[in-house]
Amino acid sequence: MGRLHGTKDFWIGALRTEGPAFAAAVAEAPLETPVLSCPGWTVSDLAHHLCGVYRWARTVLSAGTTTRPVREPVTPPADLTPAQWYRQEYDQLMRLFEGLDPEAPAWNFAPQPKKAGFWPRRMAHETAVHRWDAQVAVAAGEPIEAKLAADGVSEVLDTWLPAGRRIQPGQWHGVVQLTATDAAQEWYLRLRGEGVALLDTTTILDHDEHHARAQVTGTASDLLLALMGRISLDALGVAGDRRLLDGLRVG
Repeated sequence: MGRLHGTKDFWIGALRTEGPAFAAAVAEAPLETPVLSCPGWTVSDLAHHLCGVYRWARTVLSAGTTTRPVREPVTPPADLTPAQWYRQEYDQLMRLFEGLDPEAPAWNFAPQPKKAGFWPRRMAHETAVHRWDAQVAVAAGEPIEAKLAADGVSEVLDTWLPAGRRIQPGQWHGVVQLTATDAAQEWYLRLRGEGVALLDTTTILDHDEHHARAQVTGTASDLLLALMGRISLDALGVAGDRRLLDGLRVG
């Protein structure tokens, strides 16, 4: 399968690029500009959402426990523009991440070890996708960097889908192959009703013949954006049973 195994430094490095790019797009657009990739949202809504997500991550990490803390409502400060508030929340998050022990206990929503290292990865991908959203709103969308996007595809498959966060509920059965043409990576996964299993094609203990019933090929950025419901699968190379692909989209 050849999935990337990121580190805290990798994800913080991504945030150092994606965070300021998001802020710049928000500052450029009129606040009521529609975000076409998030129907019903404006640029202001998008900034408020990401600020709330950052604050939630800080709440979880500050709790120092594997138990889910209470999520309090977040009210935008009246004296700050969305771009200013975002920068404030971003700076606080980055200070926390710089000193973070990835092995420290911290709750997360996925069926994974409850460790703090989950959150730099989650925030890097949350920021990258919403940076793309914000840039598209001002007609300036840039692809997500290939290595980061490839890790984002892995996050969808090893975190979002196992946590049951599909856009569309349903029952799917079959094997899907995803190939990132610019990252030299591929993923095989078996859909089993509501469940999903990643298949490691390199282990000698895995004897099944993994004849994919659907194949999707594209850049890592396009694969991630399609899985996250941002772009149509028609923008990618698709072969086989397209119906299986509805079981991969999350959000």
